[in-house]
Amino acid sequence: MEFRTFGRTGLEVSALGFGGAEIGFAQENSVNVQRLIDSALDSGVNVFDSAAAYLTSERLLGEALKGRRNGLILMTKCGALDGFSRSDWSKAGILATIEQSLRNLQTDFLDVVFLHSCGVLEFLWGEAADGLRTAREKGYVRFLGYSGDGSPALEAVKSGIFDVLETSINIVDQEAITLTLPLAQERGMGVVAKRPIANAVWRHSSLPENGYHQEYWRRLQVLAYAFAAPPAAEAASTALRFTLHQPGVHTAIVGTTNPERFMDNVKSLKKGALPEKEEQSIRSRWLEAADPTWVGQV
Repeated sequence: MEFRTFGRTGLEVSALGFGGAEIGFAQENSVNVQRLIDSALDSGVNVFDSAAAYLTSERLLGEALKGRRNGLILMTKCGALDGFSRSDWSKAGILATIEQSLRNLQTDFLDVVFLHSCGVLEFLWGEAADGLRTAREKGYVRFLGYSGDGSPALEAVKSGIFDVLETSINIVDQEAITLTLPLAQERGMGVVAKRPIANAVWRHSSLPENGYHQEYWRRLQVLAYAFAAPPAAEAASTALRFTLHQPGVHTAIVGTTNPERFMDNVKSLKKGALPEKEEQSIRSRWLEAADPTWVGQV
């Protein structure tokens, strides 16, 4: 497993991380989650990402990682709650959520806690950032993060409040490559790429029923990358390698409920960067065909 220094935090993070959204929203059983986590740990993965909004995700990860906290980078998100059905950006709400995350994840501290896609008002003039700072003072969290996209993410990078940025970067969502990554890199921030394989939308021959995947599917029809056309056997590998080797990216979190699929991602990582011509082709196609409305997907 390749490891990278996580910006100014100094943490050493695995280039491939485990994203906990899918296991939570799928209400996955603990036996299968244990298999997933064992596979990740055996592969050298040390980054595990979850969120208070991901239903049972934190609890499942906490059970699977019990007794193996040493050397791991545990990250979670606060503010958005209960499957994104509600939010609480107050200082008291942020602290209470982090305290519950500590219990769910069965740990005394978290390496990074992100504000989960809140607006600029909440972190610049509201209580949310103060809640994070207080959590750090209490020893609940080591480093502060912002998870989000577009102009709010840019303002978060500019603000100087946060040590880590988590943002969408993939073959059909490239806004961050020029909008936020250069400044985040200049300021020594750790960068987590979310959705690094674009939800594998090439699997769908028609518009997916899941609204979470629809925008990416529409974009892919316009971009029409040759490697993502049926049967698209290597599409996930190509997409992941593209994301992982964008300047400034330290780790890419991939969620799955399938241990074999996770191992495929590990194999892709070992292939290294895409050939320069292939990487430039993907980037050039985006610059040529992307609509100005194709902003980073929250």
